[in-house]
Amino acid sequence: MKKSFAVFGLGRFGESVVRTLVEEHQDVLAVDINEGPVNELMDIATQTMIADTRDEEVLRDLNVDSFDYVIIGIGNNMEASILTTMLSKELGAKKVIAKAETSDQGRVLQRVGADQVVFPERDMGHGIVRKLLSNHILNFIDLSDEYTLAAIEITDPNFVDQNLIDLNLRERFGLTVIAIKHGKSINVAPQPTDMMATDDVLTVVGPIKGVNALDEALKK
Repeated sequence: MKKSFAVFGLGRFGESVVRTLVEEHQDVLAVDINEGPVNELMDIATQTMIADTRDEEVLRDLNVDSFDYVIIGIGNNMEASILTTMLSKELGAKKVIAKAETSDQGRVLQRVGADQVVFPERDMGHGIVRKLLSNHILNFIDLSDEYTLAAIEITDPNFVDQNLIDLNLRERFGLTVIAIKHGKSINVAPQPTDMMATDDVLTVVGPIKGVNALDEALKK
């Protein structure tokens, strides 16, 4: 299902978020106080705007309450990040995800209303290590300390030509399959009878320990 996103702050993190969302065919408003980053994404994002999100009237005019997610990637100006987070929530933003560079910044952002705080640099380090230690995990997003969303490549012949009923990943690992990528096509509504092929990529959600157990269960 297509969702709407407002991304405030178009540094490396914000730009990456915008480009990734657009690749996934989502509606994205990209906003930055500087003209350069906005121009870079003008032909990519659904809509772009040069604006100061510390201004309540600006956020009101942007209708922040109409977006499914507001993502605040303002990393080099903590005051702007805090004000944008606080004002967005006060104006009715459904879910605010804010970038932080330190744990102290993260705590402040949570106190002023952020529904979720992300630490891209810290998480990138964790992600590199996890990918180095895993055999089949291509990508993941930790949803909490216990749960994750992960993309897992199927190369084990024991998993190929099996359907989701046969694999029984929910019972065995506590994992729910929410998408299957086969070549360039993506099935975002997989059926229990859908068959697995070599090099298919399953997007699963569930406990981190379940993802790790599945990774171990797949032959190298």
